[in-house]
Amino acid sequence: MDNFIRRWKRFLPESVLCVPQYSAASFTADLAAGITVGLVALPLAMAFAIASGMAPQAGIYCAVVTGFLISLLGGSRLQIGGPTGAFVVVVAGIIAQHGIHGLFLCTMMAGVILIVMGLTGLGKAVQFIPRPVVMGFTNGIAVLIASTQIRDFFGLRLENNPGEFFSRMRELIAHAGTVSLSATLLGIATIAVIFLVRRISKRLPGYIVAMVVGTAAAALLHLPVETIGSRFGGIPSGLPHWEVPSFHGELILPLIAPAITIAMLGAIESLMSAMVADNMSSGRHNPNVELVAQGVANVISPLVGGLPATGAIARTATNIRSGGRTPVAGILHAVTLLAILIFAAPLARFVPMSVLAAILFVVSYYMGQWQETIRLLRVNLTAVAVWLVTFGLTVVADLTTAVEFGMILAALTFIRSVAESTAVSPVTTDFIRTVRMHGLHDKEIPDYVEIFSVQGALLFGAAQKLEIIQDRLDTLPPIVILRLRGMSAVDATGLAAIEELHSRLIASGRSLLLCGAKEHPARMINQPVFVQQIGAENICIHIQAALDRAGQIMREREQPVAAGSED
Repeated sequence: MDNFIRRWKRFLPESVLCVPQYSAASFTADLAAGITVGLVALPLAMAFAIASGMAPQAGIYCAVVTGFLISLLGGSRLQIGGPTGAFVVVVAGIIAQHGIHGLFLCTMMAGVILIVMGLTGLGKAVQFIPRPVVMGFTNGIAVLIASTQIRDFFGLRLENNPGEFFSRMRELIAHAGTVSLSATLLGIATIAVIFLVRRISKRLPGYIVAMVVGTAAAALLHLPVETIGSRFGGIPSGLPHWEVPSFHGELILPLIAPAITIAMLGAIESLMSAMVADNMSSGRHNPNVELVAQGVANVISPLVGGLPATGAIARTATNIRSGGRTPVAGILHAVTLLAILIFAAPLARFVPMSVLAAILFVVSYYMGQWQETIRLLRVNLTAVAVWLVTFGLTVVADLTTAVEFGMILAALTFIRSVAESTAVSPVTTDFIRTVRMHGLHDKEIPDYVEIFSVQGALLFGAAQKLEIIQDRLDTLPPIVILRLRGMSAVDATGLAAIEELHSRLIASGRSLLLCGAKEHPARMINQPVFVQQIGAENICIHIQAALDRAGQIMREREQPVAAGSED
């Protein structure tokens, strides 16, 4: 078994790779985490389905089937898959234009695209999408999801919730006089419970606690609010019904663009989630195996009437915080949802719509990653422009258009950055002295230091090159110096990659120093938001200053030891 795993490791899912080390202790930890994540996923799955224009059971069916397949076949040890907010706007648009069968066909087409991406080794190609573009449409989706929940949160008597943003806002304002005090207070209370539970313990499933408390309050107080039962007639008990959807060939061409959008969103969201899992657990995912698993899940999901699926960042983080160790936790999360579907589905009819809307408000807030957006927008005007175009088009147009224009603008800024980093200068006495100060040939490198040199532009698409350092994390000395003398340019994605490396090194008890950045990249590096993250004292003008700083760090580390030995 061990020989087989070593030989085929890069093709095998994590569920197979973890078998040799799996134990009873691992199962106990995975069981607790799986049940917790399953409870967290329940209200989210229903809320995402309703916000997409489908029945609540469609979200649960999707979470059960895709959650099981993504954990079983995926390349991330702790990734949790299922329906997410990223697809809400896209799904609602496809259903409005092409109907439910158009959505099923589109989801399966997206699944095939993801499988092809994984099999052809394009898993890392997603990293070529610049950070401002990713944040732009992530923020835009968060705003759109929140806007679709205003009606239910306030209990407005509004027959239709228009798909276009400004039309929806006009209708909501026009019907503001129909607000329900009961629904509004229940929604506010639900949000308060979620944040209160988060303050008490991050291990507690805040969403499920809020849903149970809100549902119980509405039932005991006989509040006049709309529920899942009054709108949808409840959720049917039992296993999902397997059925091959009826497809129409004339829909294939019109659905190509939406299918590519779903595939790209699924790839981006799942690999971002896998990276979050890596950072929280010091693991490493296989992006190509992960995309194949995502593709298979999306091909199967329509067979049970489910939504598109991808990696879910919040549920993945919950899995890790709850003690999950292997993909078995994700499989057990799907089993938990299935058990709820079989034995407790009738109870879902009592869940108020305002409670689910409140849950989605909180999801939208965390999905937006607004603090990271603020930091990103402090980088430079170019990043702001790319973000603004992508964000604006996501809200007022659609995701496909937003990503297309965002990528075009990012490509143009890439060309501009490369052009600005090219220079021709005379060799003078000062130039020779500067080269000597930055040179390594006469420097003594201590054992506690390892130096890595960056050559060329550290822009989007190349930022993942720093992974070579993370791959050697366990064998690195206490201090790593990143020599930037050969770096011609850096952008927001490159800075984010350096920050991620810094976080990984700090978490492992090591330090990161930067040195020797030239004029153009130095302007980016010396921005306050980046300097605050790395530390001004750890950004050095040349290699000798970095070595001196490394010696200072080592002396500071040894002082407490020396003091303790005297006692």
